Amino acid sequence: MREGLSAAFADAVRDHTVRAVYLTAQGPNFCAGGDLNALNDVREDPWAVHRRFRDMGRWMLPLMRIEKPVLVGVRGYAVGGGFGLALLADMVIASESAKFRASWSRLGIMPDALALYTLPRLIGLARARKVFLADETLTAQEAMDLDLVTEVVPDEDLDARSLMLAQSLAEGPADVWGLTKLVLSRTFETSLDDMFLFEGLGQVVAMGGPEFGSRVNAMLSKETLKPSTGDLLREVAAKKE
Repeated sequence: MREGLSAAFADAVRDHTVRAVYLTAQGPNFCAGGDLNALNDVREDPWAVHRRFRDMGRWMLPLMRIEKPVLVGVRGYAVGGGFGLALLADMVIASESAKFRASWSRLGIMPDALALYTLPRLIGLARARKVFLADETLTAQEAMDLDLVTEVVPDEDLDARSLMLAQSLAEGPADVWGLTKLVLSRTFETSLDDMFLFEGLGQVVAMGGPEFGSRVNAMLSKETLKPSTGDLLREVAAKKE
């Protein structure tokens, strides 16, 4: 599966016709984390553990860095490495059956799968500590209340809803989303002056592209633009209310 993910994301990075990525799982659960038998086989060989994580980085880091919108759809359990995998997305759509658990402490190991990087940035350091140390199982709604999840939908609607949002992102300024992700990922390690510089340089690229010209002209001529992903999310929230 890791090899398949590595190949798929390498293709997605290279293929400029791919404008958004949707990652989900077949079956009732998203991902239960690392294979315990495989982990047990390497536990007394530090170099085997090192190679395992170097190999994992060959697809996990590109997933984090890909300059295209990434959605993850979670149904059932996302545990340990599966939890970390879900957190790499730009948006997580969870079905009502979804459950999230850090679970690394149950094995006596520290969190991995980039969770030590992503979780504090998503929910803050204090709440991240609680998620890791308390090792509670979070329901889909609890994960949404923590802002880990963008939306909760019925199980049977997960793929259709996620693909609709992915299509909306693909029809938007996908290249600009990628540029935004590239700069945004540096925000916590970058000074105020440098961030302002990056914004200005990025805007030179964005305003020189076709998306800006066509969208400004459409607004000036009062044409109706397609609903944005945000519009679609707000529409569903309004219906629920």
